[in-house]
Amino acid sequence: MRLRRGGSGRLMRRFLAGTILLMLLLLGGRFIGRAAGSIPRNDYRNMIKAGGQWLVEAIWTQAHPGEQIGRGQDGDGQHQGITDPDPSYRKYQTVRTFYKEHQYLAWYGNEETGQQSLEEPGSLMASGQGSMSGQGNMSGQGNMSGQGNMSGQGNASGQANTPGQLYTTGQGGVLPGGNVLQASETLTGTLNRPLTGNTYVMEQLADYDFLMKHFYSVHTSTTAGRDLMDAKTLLGKDMSMKGDNSKPQILIYHTHSQEAFADSGPGQTVVGVGDYLTKLLEDKGYNVYHDKSVYDLKNGQLDRSKAYNYALDGITNILQQNPSIEVVLDIHRDGVGENLHLVTQVDGKDTAQIMFFNGLSQTPEGPIEYLQNPNREDNLAFSLQMQLDAAAYYPGFTRKIYLKGLRYNEHLRPKSSLIEVGAQTNTYQEALNAMEPLSELLDMVLSGK
Repeated sequence: MRLRRGGSGRLMRRFLAGTILLMLLLLGGRFIGRAAGSIPRNDYRNMIKAGGQWLVEAIWTQAHPGEQIGRGQDGDGQHQGITDPDPSYRKYQTVRTFYKEHQYLAWYGNEETGQQSLEEPGSLMASGQGSMSGQGNMSGQGNMSGQGNMSGQGNASGQANTPGQLYTTGQGGVLPGGNVLQASETLTGTLNRPLTGNTYVMEQLADYDFLMKHFYSVHTSTTAGRDLMDAKTLLGKDMSMKGDNSKPQILIYHTHSQEAFADSGPGQTVVGVGDYLTKLLEDKGYNVYHDKSVYDLKNGQLDRSKAYNYALDGITNILQQNPSIEVVLDIHRDGVGENLHLVTQVDGKDTAQIMFFNGLSQTPEGPIEYLQNPNREDNLAFSLQMQLDAAAYYPGFTRKIYLKGLRYNEHLRPKSSLIEVGAQTNTYQEALNAMEPLSELLDMVLSGK
């Protein structure tokens, strides 16, 4: 058969050349395989990898004569004196390289922890054995590992007179926003309940190692440095509600609306949990917009791959129509090992533990430029202030704050939070019960009292 001289003929010749090269590689592989018994496994793998790379470059050279792949490229996008004729293609190559080098972001993109055991401090088993590593009280037996107040300012059994939102120094307490409480005063906030958990002095919280050890879990997809995790800055921010309740103030939505619980019946998903939280907050006088839109179904099938993109479109539209909204809460439930039951006791009720979740928009290599979050510091302040109130009034109710690499749409408002309510191993009622202390924590921070 005679090949035509046109473009199709050239493509055919390149295809045949590539096929011949592939056959040569496979034949060579047989001899390599026979010798593999005397070659270390890593060296053998490197040989195969090098052969594959050689084949790709050879085929590329056949298809794009005069160009080289990934070699001799300088900062101006030139290849050994040959100017790149297509800047848009070079940009595409850059993006492709980024995703190749950060493949783990695709695997770690969702917010589930996948926790398999009780290694994470704060996790409680259904038997009520208490928390691990000192995260809150242990069945009323007091705190562990000395995490209570220092210098005799109180302990985890409720003898202190300063609630968790106060970080006492001996001369008085410091409130978010810089307001000072005299040492002789007592602040109860909006709660009429005793202190049963831990309070902390600023000297403790200002210690980066102490702060990270006791309050945060940092996923391998990100990093949280000393410059970002500054407790004095985060606790000094005023996260109180500024507007009145004549217009919507709080948005509750669900990126993964289909998340259900161990015994869920029809309609008993995180959306129902959001309904209850909405009611509790409205009973406290807040104006709440509950978005029940479905962002994780496509053509009737579960599709979570683009749920955050769909949710971003949906809630951005809501916020544009309701600029009075100051607080954005994305209510989820975690996914963990089937042997793990995240439950504690609150006011005599079996209650799912919750976890505040912050996306940092950065990998260990640096910021993710296309996922910038100008509200990141405020997001961190919002969750940390609620976490410390929980430590004081609801010991064992919250797990450590989880930090991960992506953004999770928390950039839309300063007071934004993604909240994991229990996991698939919790009952629906346990998840509902968790909304009662959560609503109190939100009210404590948003009321500014």
